[in-house]
Amino acid sequence: MNLADYNQFTAELRQKLDADPRVLGLIALGSMAQQDTQPDDWSDHDFFVVTIHGVQEDMRQDLSWLPRQADLVFHFRETEHGIKALYRGGHLLEFAVFNEDELQMARLNRYRVLLDKAGLAPRLAELALSTQDFVEHGRSDAHKRFAEFLMNIFVGVGRQARGEALSARQFIKTYALTHLLHLLAESAPTDNPQLLDNLDPFRRFEQVYPALGAQLNQILAQDTLPAAQNLLQLATVQLRPYLNHFPETAVNEVQNYIAKAQKIGR
Repeated sequence: MNLADYNQFTAELRQKLDADPRVLGLIALGSMAQQDTQPDDWSDHDFFVVTIHGVQEDMRQDLSWLPRQADLVFHFRETEHGIKALYRGGHLLEFAVFNEDELQMARLNRYRVLLDKAGLAPRLAELALSTQDFVEHGRSDAHKRFAEFLMNIFVGVGRQARGEALSARQFIKTYALTHLLHLLAESAPTDNPQLLDNLDPFRRFEQVYPALGAQLNQILAQDTLPAAQNLLQLATVQLRPYLNHFPETAVNEVQNYIAKAQKIGR
């Protein structure tokens, strides 16, 4: 979907919801918010719909309020409030429907208010601030996060040596990587920190850190044990200056463990 078509769909959605007496607001999220980035051919429509009390569940179950009904080919209930809907031609909607009280349960970073019939803007600004506070409060101590990274590598290596390749890949290329991305986002200098997604460290990482992103993608394309070894090496180089008490002995132990597993696999 090119930008003109994308914006046309947004306009149709807003028009339908504006005419719906059940609806109080439409909040665009992610690329749809068009804040730091513009939608491209691969962008979804991400949004919140805010309703009056008592109708929110009807709107989650009956999607006749969505535009272009003839092109809607699939949808499913992802969470209590959230739905995914797929259109012919490969366009995805990811949205949630809240009443005014339920809105406080949402997390919000980049957003744009497209429709506001009930003075929601101040509440949304408070929600964005509380989301940032939640992220900051929930951020692990850097040393603890590195310890989690290190132990995910260790467990994953053991699983690989035991022949549990799927579990090994999950621990090393998902769990350990997630901790590492958080640590790199907190420690590595960048000219564009606003592009990072504080709710998902994977989003736009390569745009903010192109060299690190390329290096990480090369590592992830490797087999599991070499990937574990190289992730640990990258983390050591990048994070030793950042961590006041870098756990050299533990890192050496994990390096030896990887080497042992590699010998067994030969």
